[in-house]
Amino acid sequence: MTDTIFAPATAAGRAAVAVVRISGPRTQPVLEALIGGVPPARRAVLKRLEDSEGRTIDEALVLFFEGPASYTGEDAAEFHVHGGVAVMDALTLELSGLGLRLAEPGEFTRRAFENGKLDLTQAEGVADLVDAETEGQRRQALDQLGGRLSEVQARWSDALIEALAMLEAAVDFPDEEVPAEVADRARPVLAGLVAELEAAAADAERGERVREGYRIALIGAPNAGKSTLLNALAGRDAAIVTATPGTTRDIIEVPLVLAGYKVLIADTAGLRETADEIEAEGVRRARTWAAGADLRLWLVDGSGEAPATAPLELREDDLCLITKRDLEAGAGGPWAAAQAKRLGLGVAEFTTRGPGDLAWLESTLEERVIDALAAATPPAATRLRHQELLIEAADRLRHALAQTQHLELAAEDVRLAARALDRITGRIDPEQVLGRIFASFCIGK
Repeated sequence: MTDTIFAPATAAGRAAVAVVRISGPRTQPVLEALIGGVPPARRAVLKRLEDSEGRTIDEALVLFFEGPASYTGEDAAEFHVHGGVAVMDALTLELSGLGLRLAEPGEFTRRAFENGKLDLTQAEGVADLVDAETEGQRRQALDQLGGRLSEVQARWSDALIEALAMLEAAVDFPDEEVPAEVADRARPVLAGLVAELEAAAADAERGERVREGYRIALIGAPNAGKSTLLNALAGRDAAIVTATPGTTRDIIEVPLVLAGYKVLIADTAGLRETADEIEAEGVRRARTWAAGADLRLWLVDGSGEAPATAPLELREDDLCLITKRDLEAGAGGPWAAAQAKRLGLGVAEFTTRGPGDLAWLESTLEERVIDALAAATPPAATRLRHQELLIEAADRLRHALAQTQHLELAAEDVRLAARALDRITGRIDPEQVLGRIFASFCIGK
């Protein structure tokens, strides 16, 4: 990290103020070149920025952060300039002329990680906080940035060290004055850890859903009212609504915010047998999306005929909406109610023309989202990467518990479990993993 880097920390385009940050060993010489000196650390000063020929670039607020007391752990500085395109272009050109390099995505935070200012889970929390669109995502990102997973992982590591010490004492000093049952003392410690790791891995799915969105699929036969309902929930014409069956042929996803959480609701192709190749592909995609959703809303036209079968993708506690209750009842309503009772689904008659119906549905969906994503404590793990390493560590510990005769093999399994946990916080992550993680950041962070 011998390069000194720079990048805009604010979005491109015309703005009242733009921020450009720099970090690296040439920070102080750059300040001397631009403003004629190095201001006191962590104190904003108003200075005239000048190029190499003495021409004014802009008047700006300048802050200097002396390493290691900076975000990156290096000498760093920020220039708060007027947010015009010409000002930014002139400052960028001057910084490049002074030998600075434009930062890669996430490079500032990567330097913070490599200088010990953040561990890898906290760095991921920074990325999640920048990307946060909802209150739930913001809270979770702040919790991870605050070190929740790091603290839990440190406690797990301490317990593993304690168990490993007991096992190695039994292996290395079999003839010394070591109690014969010392290795047995490690077993309840390891068993307790297995339970905690498995619980954290299962809860990681909740964290992933907060980040990516709770998924709701609208499914049912053509003309059951799926597109109409999607438009009503979205508050706009997101899907085409016509009387022609099979109008929707692909997945139409609309992001919503319910109870402070991101929700993805999808209108899908009507489920039916068809010889039309394009519509058949739409039905296949609809079934795939519905199978992976967190909740399925099965819409049945209560004024029409009964469908041939209920969708195979339905799960217990999904919701059946018998639509078009404002029209004359047909055979579809009673049939759907009976099928819903058989499958353990919630069921209600519904019409988008009734504002009370829509308010009830929105309230019901908010309750489902809260039940799925909210809890007394936030999830310790929030990504698939965390989940995979937690499962790997739990598997190693289960294998260690099974090694009743060969304690040296049990000790090795405990060491491998500790290594898996260390990879969560990035203590021993390989270079390619770090590159993939930080590449997802925006430039300037």
